[in-house]
Amino acid sequence: MKLTMRLGERSYDIVLKRGALANLGQLANLARKVFIVTDSGVPPEYAAAVKAQCAEGVIYTVPQGESSKSLKTYEALLCAMLEAGFGRGDAVVAVGGGVVGDLAGFAAATYMRGVDFINCPTTTLAQIDSSIGGKVAVDLGRAKNIVGAFWQPKLVVVDPDTLATLPRRHFVNGLAESVKMSLTSDAELFELFETGDVDAEIETIIRRSLLIKKSVVERDETEQGLRAILNLGHTLGHGIEAVKGVTGRHKNGLYHGECVALGMLPMIEDKRLQKRVRAVYRRLGLPARAAYDKQKVLAYMLHDKKARGGQITLVKVPGLGCWRLDKAPLAELERIVMGK
Repeated sequence: MKLTMRLGERSYDIVLKRGALANLGQLANLARKVFIVTDSGVPPEYAAAVKAQCAEGVIYTVPQGESSKSLKTYEALLCAMLEAGFGRGDAVVAVGGGVVGDLAGFAAATYMRGVDFINCPTTTLAQIDSSIGGKVAVDLGRAKNIVGAFWQPKLVVVDPDTLATLPRRHFVNGLAESVKMSLTSDAELFELFETGDVDAEIETIIRRSLLIKKSVVERDETEQGLRAILNLGHTLGHGIEAVKGVTGRHKNGLYHGECVALGMLPMIEDKRLQKRVRAVYRRLGLPARAAYDKQKVLAYMLHDKKARGGQITLVKVPGLGCWRLDKAPLAELERIVMGK
Protein backbone atom coordinates (compact mmCIF):
# COMPACT_ATOMS: atom_id res chain seq x y z
CA MET A 1 0.00 0.00 0.00
CA LYS A 2 1.22 3.50 -0.78
CA LEU A 3 0.28 6.76 0.92
CA THR A 4 1.46 10.17 -0.22
CA MET A 5 2.36 12.96 2.15
CA ARG A 6 1.13 16.01 0.22
CA LEU A 7 3.35 18.98 1.03
CA GLY A 8 3.79 20.60 -2.37
CA GLU A 9 7.39 20.34 -3.57
CA ARG A 10 8.27 18.44 -0.35
CA SER A 11 5.72 15.67 -0.98
CA TYR A 12 6.83 12.06 -0.65
CA ASP A 13 5.51 8.51 -0.67
CA ILE A 14 5.07 6.24 2.32
CA VAL A 15 5.24 2.60 1.24
CA LEU A 16 3.71 0.09 3.67
CA LYS A 17 4.44 -3.42 2.47
CA ARG A 18 5.90 -6.63 3.84
CA GLY A 19 9.30 -7.37 2.30
CA ALA A 20 9.70 -3.79 1.07
CA LEU A 21 13.14 -3.32 2.64
CA ALA A 22 14.62 -5.92 0.31
CA ASN A 23 13.20 -3.99 -2.64
CA LEU A 24 14.30 -0.49 -1.61
CA GLY A 25 16.36 -0.12 -4.78
CA GLN A 26 13.17 -0.36 -6.84
CA LEU A 27 11.58 2.44 -4.83
CA ALA A 28 14.46 4.90 -4.39
CA ASN A 29 17.54 6.10 -6.24
CA LEU A 30 20.42 4.13 -4.72
CA ALA A 31 22.72 4.62 -7.71
CA ARG A 32 24.90 7.04 -5.74
CA LYS A 33 26.74 7.19 -2.43
CA VAL A 34 24.40 6.14 0.35
CA PHE A 35 25.20 6.63 4.04
CA ILE A 36 23.25 3.98 5.97
CA VAL A 37 22.74 4.79 9.65
CA THR A 38 21.68 2.03 12.03
CA ASP A 39 22.26 1.09 15.66
CA SER A 40 23.68 -1.87 17.56
CA GLY A 41 20.22 -3.11 18.55
CA VAL A 42 18.99 -3.47 14.96
CA PRO A 43 19.66 -6.84 13.31
CA PRO A 44 22.68 -6.15 11.04
CA GLU A 45 21.08 -7.95 8.12
CA TYR A 46 18.63 -5.05 7.66
CA ALA A 47 21.35 -2.48 6.94
CA ALA A 48 23.25 -5.10 4.93
CA ALA A 49 20.16 -5.66 2.76
CA VAL A 50 20.06 -1.95 1.98
CA LYS A 51 23.80 -1.75 1.26
CA ALA A 52 23.56 -4.69 -1.16
CA GLN A 53 21.22 -2.59 -3.31
CA CYS A 54 23.46 0.52 -3.35
CA ALA A 55 26.03 1.50 -5.94
CA GLU A 56 28.27 2.67 -3.09
CA GLY A 57 26.96 2.14 0.42
CA VAL A 58 28.55 2.92 3.78
CA ILE A 59 27.07 1.49 6.98
CA TYR A 60 27.51 3.58 10.14
CA THR A 61 26.40 1.92 13.39
CA VAL A 62 25.77 3.90 16.58
CA PRO A 63 25.20 2.44 20.05
CA GLN A 64 21.61 1.52 20.82
CA GLY A 65 19.65 3.94 22.99
CA GLU A 66 18.68 7.57 23.50
CA SER A 67 22.27 8.50 24.42
CA SER A 68 23.16 8.30 20.71
CA LYS A 69 20.88 11.28 20.02
CA SER A 70 23.67 13.61 21.12
CA LEU A 71 25.73 16.39 19.56
CA LYS A 72 28.82 14.20 20.02
CA THR A 73 27.36 11.32 17.97
CA TYR A 74 25.91 13.76 15.44
CA GLU A 75 29.35 15.34 14.93
CA ALA A 76 30.99 11.93 14.55
CA LEU A 77 28.41 10.97 11.95
CA LEU A 78 28.99 14.15 9.94
CA CYS A 79 32.75 13.65 10.10
CA ALA A 80 32.34 10.10 8.78
CA MET A 81 30.26 11.41 5.86
CA LEU A 82 32.84 14.06 5.07
CA GLU A 83 35.73 11.62 5.26
CA ALA A 84 33.90 9.23 2.93
CA GLY A 85 33.47 12.02 0.38
CA PHE A 86 29.70 12.44 0.46
CA GLY A 87 28.35 15.31 -1.61
CA ARG A 88 25.11 17.25 -2.13
CA GLY A 89 23.74 14.66 -4.55
CA ASP A 90 24.15 11.71 -2.22
CA ALA A 91 21.72 10.31 0.35
CA VAL A 92 21.30 9.27 3.98
CA VAL A 93 19.20 6.21 4.80
CA ALA A 94 18.01 5.48 8.34
CA VAL A 95 17.50 1.80 9.20
CA GLY A 96 16.21 1.52 12.74
CA GLY A 97 13.90 3.09 15.27
CA GLY A 98 13.13 6.62 16.34
CA VAL A 99 16.61 7.42 17.64
CA VAL A 100 18.22 6.40 14.36
CA GLY A 101 15.61 8.26 12.32
CA ASP A 102 15.97 11.47 14.34
CA LEU A 103 19.77 11.38 14.29
CA ALA A 104 20.16 10.43 10.62
CA GLY A 105 17.45 12.85 9.57
CA PHE A 106 19.10 15.75 11.38
CA ALA A 107 22.45 14.86 9.79
CA ALA A 108 20.76 14.81 6.36
CA ALA A 109 19.08 18.16 7.06
CA THR A 110 22.34 19.89 7.92
CA TYR A 111 25.15 18.18 5.98
CA MET A 112 26.08 20.55 3.14
CA ARG A 113 22.81 22.42 3.95
CA GLY A 114 20.73 19.36 3.22
CA VAL A 115 20.91 16.05 1.35
CA ASP A 116 18.25 13.46 0.50
CA PHE A 117 16.91 11.45 3.41
CA ILE A 118 15.19 8.04 3.20
CA ASN A 119 13.65 6.54 6.32
CA CYS A 120 13.28 2.77 6.77
CA PRO A 121 11.78 2.36 10.27
CA THR A 122 12.19 -1.06 11.90
CA THR A 123 10.36 -0.54 15.22
CA THR A 124 6.66 -0.24 16.00
CA LEU A 125 7.07 3.29 17.34
CA ALA A 126 8.93 4.52 14.27
CA GLN A 127 6.61 2.78 11.81
CA ILE A 128 3.50 4.15 13.50
CA ASP A 129 4.69 7.66 14.21
CA SER A 130 8.20 9.11 14.17
CA SER A 131 9.26 8.09 10.64
CA ILE A 132 6.93 10.58 8.95
CA GLY A 133 6.40 14.29 9.43
CA GLY A 134 9.91 15.66 9.04
CA LYS A 135 10.76 16.48 12.66
CA VAL A 136 14.43 15.54 13.15
CA ALA A 137 16.56 16.36 16.17
CA VAL A 138 19.14 15.46 18.78
CA ASP A 139 19.08 16.00 22.53
CA LEU A 140 21.09 18.58 24.46
CA GLY A 141 21.94 17.33 27.92
CA ARG A 142 18.66 16.07 29.37
CA ALA A 143 16.53 18.26 27.08
CA LYS A 144 14.97 16.02 24.43
CA ASN A 145 14.88 17.09 20.78
CA ILE A 146 15.95 20.64 21.61
CA VAL A 147 18.39 20.91 18.65
CA GLY A 148 16.63 20.05 15.42
CA ALA A 149 14.95 20.97 12.17
CA PHE A 150 12.01 20.22 9.91
CA TRP A 151 13.44 18.10 7.08
CA GLN A 152 11.03 15.92 5.13
CA PRO A 153 12.29 12.56 3.84
CA LYS A 154 12.22 11.75 0.15
CA LEU A 155 10.69 8.35 0.90
CA VAL A 156 9.54 6.29 3.88
CA VAL A 157 9.51 2.50 3.57
CA VAL A 158 7.58 0.66 6.29
CA ASP A 159 8.23 -3.09 6.26
CA PRO A 160 6.19 -4.80 9.01
CA ASP A 161 8.31 -7.94 8.64
CA THR A 162 11.09 -6.16 10.55
CA LEU A 163 8.89 -6.11 13.65
CA ALA A 164 9.28 -9.88 14.00
CA THR A 165 12.74 -9.44 15.55
CA LEU A 166 11.60 -6.92 18.19
CA PRO A 167 11.44 -7.98 21.84
CA ARG A 168 7.82 -7.96 22.99
CA ARG A 169 8.28 -4.95 25.26
CA HIS A 170 9.73 -2.89 22.40
CA PHE A 171 6.85 -3.93 20.15
CA VAL A 172 4.27 -2.86 22.75
CA ASN A 173 6.17 0.35 23.56
CA GLY A 174 5.47 1.71 20.09
CA LEU A 175 1.77 0.96 20.31
CA ALA A 176 1.40 3.76 22.87
CA GLU A 177 1.72 6.33 20.08
CA SER A 178 -1.10 4.64 18.19
CA VAL A 179 -3.30 4.58 21.29
CA LYS A 180 -2.54 8.32 21.56
CA MET A 181 -3.78 8.99 18.03
CA SER A 182 -6.85 6.81 18.50
CA LEU A 183 -7.87 8.84 21.55
CA THR A 184 -7.93 12.14 19.67
CA SER A 185 -8.91 11.00 16.19
CA ASP A 186 -10.10 7.40 15.68
CA ALA A 187 -12.61 5.74 18.02
CA GLU A 188 -12.65 2.57 15.88
CA LEU A 189 -8.89 2.19 16.26
CA PHE A 190 -9.25 2.55 20.04
CA GLU A 191 -11.91 -0.15 20.05
CA LEU A 192 -9.51 -2.41 18.13
CA PHE A 193 -7.07 -2.04 21.03
CA GLU A 194 -9.88 -2.90 23.45
CA THR A 195 -11.16 -6.05 21.77
CA GLY A 196 -9.13 -6.88 18.64
CA ASP A 197 -6.10 -9.08 17.94
CA VAL A 198 -3.29 -6.53 17.93
CA ASP A 199 -0.68 -8.86 16.43
CA ALA A 200 -2.94 -10.00 13.61
CA GLU A 201 -4.09 -6.44 12.92
CA ILE A 202 -0.71 -4.70 13.13
CA GLU A 203 -0.76 -3.54 9.49
CA THR A 204 -4.20 -2.01 10.05
CA ILE A 205 -2.93 -0.29 13.20
CA ILE A 206 0.10 1.11 11.35
CA ARG A 207 -1.99 2.26 8.38
CA ARG A 208 -4.66 3.99 10.45
CA SER A 209 -2.02 5.67 12.61
CA LEU A 210 -0.07 6.91 9.59
CA LEU A 211 -3.25 8.28 8.02
CA ILE A 212 -3.99 10.31 11.16
CA LYS A 213 -0.49 11.75 11.40
CA LYS A 214 -0.33 12.38 7.64
CA SER A 215 -3.56 14.39 7.78
CA VAL A 216 -2.28 16.48 10.69
CA VAL A 217 1.14 17.16 9.13
CA GLU A 218 -0.38 18.14 5.79
CA ARG A 219 -2.43 20.82 7.54
CA ASP A 220 0.31 22.00 9.91
CA GLU A 221 3.78 20.97 8.74
CA THR A 222 5.81 23.13 11.15
CA GLU A 223 3.66 22.85 14.28
CA GLN A 224 2.01 26.25 14.28
CA GLY A 225 -1.21 24.94 15.80
CA LEU A 226 -3.02 21.70 14.94
CA ARG A 227 0.10 19.52 14.96
CA ALA A 228 0.32 20.09 18.69
CA ILE A 229 -2.33 17.38 19.14
CA LEU A 230 0.41 14.84 18.39
CA ASN A 231 2.01 15.95 21.67
CA LEU A 232 -0.74 14.35 23.77
CA GLY A 233 1.03 12.78 26.75
CA HIS A 234 4.44 14.07 25.75
CA THR A 235 4.82 17.05 28.09
CA LEU A 236 4.46 14.92 31.22
CA GLY A 237 5.86 11.88 29.39
CA HIS A 238 9.13 13.61 28.53
CA GLY A 239 9.43 14.69 32.16
CA ILE A 240 8.98 11.11 33.36
CA GLU A 241 11.42 9.91 30.72
CA ALA A 242 14.07 12.43 31.84
CA VAL A 243 13.83 11.12 35.39
CA LYS A 244 13.01 7.43 34.92
CA GLY A 245 13.79 6.71 31.27
CA VAL A 246 16.00 3.90 30.02
CA THR A 247 19.44 5.52 29.92
CA GLY A 248 22.87 4.56 31.14
CA ARG A 249 21.73 5.54 34.64
CA HIS A 250 18.35 3.81 34.59
CA LYS A 251 18.81 0.32 33.16
CA ASN A 252 15.46 -0.73 34.65
CA GLY A 253 13.68 2.43 33.59
CA LEU A 254 10.83 3.14 31.22
CA TYR A 255 10.84 3.39 27.43
CA HIS A 256 9.58 6.42 25.54
CA GLY A 257 6.17 4.98 24.66
CA GLU A 258 5.65 3.79 28.23
CA CYS A 259 6.35 7.31 29.50
CA VAL A 260 3.95 8.80 26.94
CA ALA A 261 1.29 6.29 28.03
CA LEU A 262 1.62 7.48 31.62
CA GLY A 263 1.67 11.10 30.46
CA MET A 264 -1.65 10.73 28.66
CA LEU A 265 -3.69 9.59 31.64
CA PRO A 266 -4.01 12.96 33.48
CA MET A 267 -5.00 14.61 30.18
CA ILE A 268 -8.11 12.42 29.79
CA GLU A 269 -10.96 14.36 31.39
CA ASP A 270 -13.64 11.68 31.07
CA LYS A 271 -13.04 9.34 34.04
CA ARG A 272 -14.87 6.47 32.34
CA LEU A 273 -12.61 6.81 29.31
CA GLN A 274 -9.57 7.00 31.58
CA LYS A 275 -10.65 3.67 33.10
CA ARG A 276 -10.98 2.15 29.61
CA VAL A 277 -7.51 3.42 28.69
CA ARG A 278 -5.98 1.83 31.79
CA ALA A 279 -7.66 -1.45 30.78
CA VAL A 280 -6.13 -1.15 27.28
CA TYR A 281 -2.71 -0.55 28.84
CA ARG A 282 -3.05 -3.70 30.93
CA ARG A 283 -4.20 -5.66 27.88
CA LEU A 284 -1.24 -4.48 25.81
CA GLY A 285 1.36 -4.61 28.56
CA LEU A 286 1.87 -0.85 28.98
CA PRO A 287 2.26 0.60 32.49
CA ALA A 288 -0.89 2.11 33.99
CA ARG A 289 1.00 3.39 37.04
CA ALA A 290 4.63 4.05 37.96
CA ALA A 291 6.54 5.53 40.88
CA TYR A 292 8.90 8.42 40.12
CA ASP A 293 10.33 11.54 41.77
CA LYS A 294 7.56 14.05 41.10
CA GLN A 295 9.62 17.09 42.05
CA LYS A 296 12.32 16.17 39.53
CA VAL A 297 9.71 15.56 36.83
CA LEU A 298 8.15 18.96 37.55
CA ALA A 299 11.54 20.68 37.38
CA TYR A 300 12.16 19.15 33.96
CA MET A 301 8.72 20.11 32.66
CA LEU A 302 9.22 23.75 33.68
CA HIS A 303 12.09 23.84 31.17
CA ASP A 304 10.10 22.15 28.40
CA LYS A 305 10.69 23.83 25.03
CA LYS A 306 6.90 24.08 24.61
CA ALA A 307 6.69 26.39 27.63
CA ARG A 308 6.60 29.97 26.38
CA GLY A 309 5.76 33.23 28.14
CA GLY A 310 4.88 31.54 31.40
CA GLN A 311 2.36 29.26 29.68
CA ILE A 312 2.36 25.80 28.17
CA THR A 313 -0.06 24.27 25.67
CA LEU A 314 -1.55 21.03 26.95
CA VAL A 315 -3.53 18.56 24.86
CA LYS A 316 -6.67 17.45 26.71
CA VAL A 317 -9.09 14.66 25.76
CA PRO A 318 -12.65 15.46 26.90
CA GLY A 319 -14.00 12.30 25.24
CA LEU A 320 -13.05 9.54 22.83
CA GLY A 321 -12.26 10.87 19.36
CA CYS A 322 -12.04 14.54 20.38
CA TRP A 323 -9.44 16.86 21.81
CA ARG A 324 -8.78 20.38 23.01
CA LEU A 325 -5.66 22.55 23.25
CA ASP A 326 -5.45 24.39 26.58
CA LYS A 327 -3.02 27.23 27.23
CA ALA A 328 -2.29 26.70 30.88
CA PRO A 329 -0.11 28.64 33.33
CA LEU A 330 3.02 26.81 34.40
CA ALA A 331 1.45 26.47 37.84
CA GLU A 332 -0.98 24.00 36.24
CA LEU A 333 1.93 21.63 35.71
CA GLU A 334 2.35 21.22 39.46
CA ARG A 335 -1.28 20.20 39.83
CA ILE A 336 -0.90 17.64 37.05
CA VAL A 337 2.36 16.15 38.28
CA MET A 338 1.39 16.10 41.94
CA GLY A 339 -2.11 14.84 41.18
CA LYS A 340 -3.73 17.68 43.10
